[in-house]
Amino acid sequence: MKTIIVTGASSGIGRATAEYFLQEGWRVGLMARRADVLAEVDHPNAVLLPCDVTDEAAVDACFAAFGRLDVLFNNAGMFGPQTTIDEISLADWRQVLDVNLTGMFLCARAAFRQMRHQTPQGGRIINNGSISAHTPREGSVCYTTTKHGVSGLTKTLTVDGRAFDIACGQIDIGNARTDLVTNLEKTRAAQGLDPLPSMAVADVARAVFHMASLPPEANVQTMMVMASKMPHIGRG
Repeated sequence: MKTIIVTGASSGIGRATAEYFLQEGWRVGLMARRADVLAEVDHPNAVLLPCDVTDEAAVDACFAAFGRLDVLFNNAGMFGPQTTIDEISLADWRQVLDVNLTGMFLCARAAFRQMRHQTPQGGRIINNGSISAHTPREGSVCYTTTKHGVSGLTKTLTVDGRAFDIACGQIDIGNARTDLVTNLEKTRAAQGLDPLPSMAVADVARAVFHMASLPPEANVQTMMVMASKMPHIGRG
């Protein structure tokens, strides 16, 4: 049975992806802070891993307890304040960096360690980036900065993992219908802006499954999956 750990698995993209892999017969470690929400997942192949991804000791303990790991979907993240830089506190800035970058680093480190030393050696790390790693939207300085950092992490892990049969790729997602997008919609509505084009979360889960299911000699380095009518492509 193939195995995967999904971070941020209590809701949104993480929850949908974890449930998709369970349906496909994988052993799935669901990692998130909200133990009560994780407990709603009732499946014999589900391993509940209550954990704050910014807690170094807790992250290492969860990965060690889970055991053999074929894939990590490094998904946990947050958006942060939706405003201009002059209105963002240092505490808010640090919170987004802690979750989106430090948390992703800690989980990637733990996964890399497990994959390097297990037998047979190797595995795959899939980092959740964002279209903001290419084209930001207004009022997203904290989120966008961290997602550029995720791209650097992905490329470095790709290079460092080759000697140990550890592949790393990144999925950049645009406007899946999650709580994050719902909150953005509310902000846009209050500002009198048009609704955002969006897509089903299940479509993202299928894309992650494709990346995870490739044989060891193949890797999706970067994949962008987005709502078809998003204005990411085009010029005014």
